[in-house]
Amino acid sequence: MKIDVFHLEPFEKINKVVDLKTAIATYVQEGMSLFITRSAEAAVSEIIRQFWERRSAFTLMMGLPGGAQAMALIHRGLAKKLIFTTCADLYPSPSPNPIIQRAYRHKTVEFENWSVLTFTQALMAGALNLPFMPTLSISGSEMAEENKHAFTEINDPFEGQKIGVVKRMNPDVALYHGWAADAAGNTILAPYGDDREWGAKASSKVVVTVERIVSTEFIREHSNLVKIPAYMVDAVCLAPFGAHPRAMNNRGLPEFDAYDVDVPFLQEFREAGKKEETLDQWIKEWVLDCDSHEKRLIKLGAERIYRLKGKAAKENWPIRFIQVKEQAAKPKAYNETEFAIVAASKKIQDIFIQGGFKAIFAGIGLGGLASWLAYYDLKEKGREIYMVGAGIGFDPRPADPLMSSSGNIATSRMLTDAVDIHGVCIGGIRKACLGILGAAQIDKSGNINSSKVSATTYIGGAGGGNDIANGAAEVVVITKQKKDRFLDQVTYVTCAGAKVSTVISHLGILEKNVTELELTTVFAVDGSTEEQMIQKIKDHCSWDLKVSDKIQKASEPTENELALLRSLDPEGVFIS
Repeated sequence: MKIDVFHLEPFEKINKVVDLKTAIATYVQEGMSLFITRSAEAAVSEIIRQFWERRSAFTLMMGLPGGAQAMALIHRGLAKKLIFTTCADLYPSPSPNPIIQRAYRHKTVEFENWSVLTFTQALMAGALNLPFMPTLSISGSEMAEENKHAFTEINDPFEGQKIGVVKRMNPDVALYHGWAADAAGNTILAPYGDDREWGAKASSKVVVTVERIVSTEFIREHSNLVKIPAYMVDAVCLAPFGAHPRAMNNRGLPEFDAYDVDVPFLQEFREAGKKEETLDQWIKEWVLDCDSHEKRLIKLGAERIYRLKGKAAKENWPIRFIQVKEQAAKPKAYNETEFAIVAASKKIQDIFIQGGFKAIFAGIGLGGLASWLAYYDLKEKGREIYMVGAGIGFDPRPADPLMSSSGNIATSRMLTDAVDIHGVCIGGIRKACLGILGAAQIDKSGNINSSKVSATTYIGGAGGGNDIANGAAEVVVITKQKKDRFLDQVTYVTCAGAKVSTVISHLGILEKNVTELELTTVFAVDGSTEEQMIQKIKDHCSWDLKVSDKIQKASEPTENELALLRSLDPEGVFIS
């Protein structure tokens, strides 16, 4: 026997490295179902180049299709169906995407909406070669009826009660962007994201683009970070900065330079997307005229690339805090939004303590800011508390109010996926997480609509909201109040209101009295009397709102509370 049979080669002899153009031409065909992670921007750009003059009829499976390249596929009519969790734009703040609105209005694409967790669970079932996966989500929402081809409720064979099940998903091809892979295809992904590796595990073929191709010895040394094994991967393509305009977080991989989301780039794309002709010009400039990924990098330029890397550095937030601290601390009259956020944070603290919770999940917007204020107050009081969203156990950083900012992710104690966050932490057996949600519409029973309001307007979709509404022990909703948003009955139920105990608007607090919300607290911001505020709130409500006989008036925010709030959102994205 040759002793060198046991020798570990630093480089695998199997080599799947090809250029991106060849990989897409080989593995992506018309009519296929494509699972696309939010960071696979370079791969999608190449699909656009190769299929621009064809009618490909793709089925796109994307948790969050709000990036520039995927929306271009929809705009061009290259997709016949979109399976997704939310299709809203997130930057600079959540809002309906104009390209989605046109596709929905003209019915050029079929929409199939799932929650974050059920989307992942369907892929898990596909990966495990199971026909379906049990879930706590979807039940009670209108998605249960719309998706009855892939969702139903069955009798639990062991305990008898009804349980939802979601049908398996098996995409034809999965497209991923990772930090590194060896030539054989062992792939290290970014350590945070809802979609993570389940799409690859469920797909027939997998194409990965990576920032760097490394030795197999490097892979062995970082084997705990490998999420897609080589036997699943069909092609490996070098594409540095291949997630742009998305971010890439490098926690656990100091050998690589992280880079931040390119918000101005996404804003420019959104502006272009408002009209078909300007969007065509944008796609021509940034995708078609750049006939390779390398040429697109040249167009981006070294200065922009290095600036985005600098923004993602973990040392960046203290510098940004210095820049905003003085401005945030300057005495300035508060507005009604700031008043409401501070009052909401105090109410969240009361509910957190009374419910014996240990964690808070809050998304983007008013609810996120109120929860972050509550977090620091509770922490100051010695309470055990963990913020959930940008991983589990993150400390909200100043100067950027977006939950999944690079600064927030850098502080997280556990970077993981939707199964841990939306499944175990929120819906798990411990019931330790308080859920904080927003709403485009809400009704007197606490039912939430964040999906669609008419045949022409698609707001966004379920996202993780449905998972929180069904899985959390208790839910608080924080949203702006208007008569066409506070309804007797919502036009579409994205999230059932059974767990909603409290609704906080910019005018006051409504709490559920058994089955119906009633007014318990008013926010008198402009010198209005209690009676005037009650009438104003009732006028901004579409049902005959009941008023508690123990109505309260919220206290004014302090200078310290306002300074902390303004340091979290110094540009006034949400508080202006």
